[in-house]
Amino acid sequence: MTANDSFVRRTALNSIAGTFGGFAICMVGHPFDTLKVRLQTQPSGNPIYKGLTDCFMKTMKWEGIGGLYKGVGSPLAGQMFFRATLFTTYYQMTNFFAGDARKGLRLTSPEYFISGMTTGLTVAFVEGPVDMFKSKMQVQIVRSKAGHPVVYRNVFHCAYVIWKGHGIRGVYQGLSATFLRNIPANAIFFGFYELSRDFLTPKGGSVRDLSGGALMLSGAFGGLFYWLLTYPTDVIKSAMQSDDVIKSKRQYDGLVDCVRKLYHEDGWRRFFRGLTPCLMRSLPANATMFVVVEKTRLFLNRYF
Repeated sequence: MTANDSFVRRTALNSIAGTFGGFAICMVGHPFDTLKVRLQTQPSGNPIYKGLTDCFMKTMKWEGIGGLYKGVGSPLAGQMFFRATLFTTYYQMTNFFAGDARKGLRLTSPEYFISGMTTGLTVAFVEGPVDMFKSKMQVQIVRSKAGHPVVYRNVFHCAYVIWKGHGIRGVYQGLSATFLRNIPANAIFFGFYELSRDFLTPKGGSVRDLSGGALMLSGAFGGLFYWLLTYPTDVIKSAMQSDDVIKSKRQYDGLVDCVRKLYHEDGWRRFFRGLTPCLMRSLPANATMFVVVEKTRLFLNRYF
């Protein structure tokens, strides 16, 4: 097999595994994400939801179970490309650090963190639009209760309207905040995942021998630290992406202005609004995703 064949094969296998993992995390985690975004972006002066339970109850009352999956079309459709890009980039970076001399061997912890950081930078260009369309749909109910008209019929209509009216700048609304979150968050995400796998590997064993439960625990730790250590940046990203698509009508002039105005609303507490559903989501969703990804990679490597 040539080096190019090896690269193509790795890319294909990682893309397929990432796609399956993305589908899994979307199905498990999207309802929690909807509650998180709605709590993050509701007006501080006249909040619609009193807390997580109230948000859940009102969502069910006003929209039914479908309300919890509001905007799911964007991440679900985007997973095929986004998660494929995420895991392909990550594993190609780890392969780069390993080189021929350490092929098949474990990397150092800093190398895993750097691989995750580079991955976060790369996938921001894919994840940004996916998150933005999702956020627009998730907060539309909040805006409608405040007297604003319903603009988007579904997430695909949302993408069409924004692209037609505002082009590439509209699609990448809040990109600076996406970078602010993604680069450190993915370094933490993959770094702590790999640290957990090393810790759980029995002496003399290999990470390839880890059970599904151990992989789930490692994925849960990666997701937990992802959000615990970078959550305020996600609040900033949600605020900027859910802002008006028309620049002259936006609340925030840019990243710095957004941080300043959010802090003015409720101090440091404003940057942790919606943390509870986020943590409730991160553990099962990321645990499920990493098990699906790793088991799919093992299966594909064995039979293809």
